[in-house]
Amino acid sequence: MMGITNLNNTHLDNAKLASILDAITTLEIALEDFNINLSPQDRKRYGSINEQNKLLVNKVYDYNKNQPNLSAPDLDWQEFEDDYNSRRNLEGMISRFNSLVTKLVDAKTLHDYDNYHAALEDYAFTSYKAGSSASGFQTKQADLKQFFGRSSAPKKPDTETPESESV
Repeated sequence: MMGITNLNNTHLDNAKLASILDAITTLEIALEDFNINLSPQDRKRYGSINEQNKLLVNKVYDYNKNQPNLSAPDLDWQEFEDDYNSRRNLEGMISRFNSLVTKLVDAKTLHDYDNYHAALEDYAFTSYKAGSSASGFQTKQADLKQFFGRSSAPKKPDTETPESESV
């Protein structure tokens, strides 16, 4: 029985790839002002606003909007609102980017799967041809054999995975 192959037949042609890379470059340029690299220590120090603390920020924002007379007079409320809106907008963008990244990773996973199983098929063919002493196949088989674990019981090529690769 033949396994499922070619799980993703959608491929990037040169024009589509160029268009996507141009769009990424445009995004990188548009987001340059937000390119801040925190050290791991700074990320830990400043990244302490958890979900509970976000609820606090939201509630203070609501009070300031709806009952400003109850807000601390010494705070720069315009800066507070600017930070609040920037955080909300960035959070929305991050969510959308994460969704895109997940979709790209899933598409890549299917291409990896297809490539890997096609490579196993080619290895099985190479082993068959090497056994018949066809020219060049013994060398190819010896070269490819390095990617397979050395166990006492030989495995079938369709279930074997290289040790350093996960599919």
